[in-house]
Amino acid sequence: MPTSRRPRAFAARLDSRTESTPLARYLLRAYLSGLPSGDRYRDTAELLLGELFANAVQHSDAPDDRHIEIRFALIDSRLRLEVHDAGSGHPTLRAAAPSDEHGRGLFLVNELAERWGCTPRPCGIGKFIWAHIAPATTI
Repeated sequence: MPTSRRPRAFAARLDSRTESTPLARYLLRAYLSGLPSGDRYRDTAELLLGELFANAVQHSDAPDDRHIEIRFALIDSRLRLEVHDAGSGHPTLRAAAPSDEHGRGLFLVNELAERWGCTPRPCGIGKFIWAHIAPATTI
């Protein structure tokens, strides 16, 4: 019987609160621990998921009772992260001044992800930010 090329995927809905960010990273670690080469994605994936989730909490104009959905899937050799929110705003990459205390999250995503983007949600409410992460090379 041929093997399936369907990605092993994970999805969860979390409260739209800053306090949910560590839970999102924990769920990602648990997902990656079940993959044969999951440790090769862990550091970059945790950092980027934390930034994307925090941005969704901070910048979403959605009602407070809306959840943020996270999704992970290993597709071929790339980890795909998605962070869904019901907000209408779209992220913009900008340069942060040296004295700025915030504003570097999307810069990190741009620098560390192989590719990333923002896509309207199929249901017409909100959007999701996605990022593809290549495995770290082993030395």
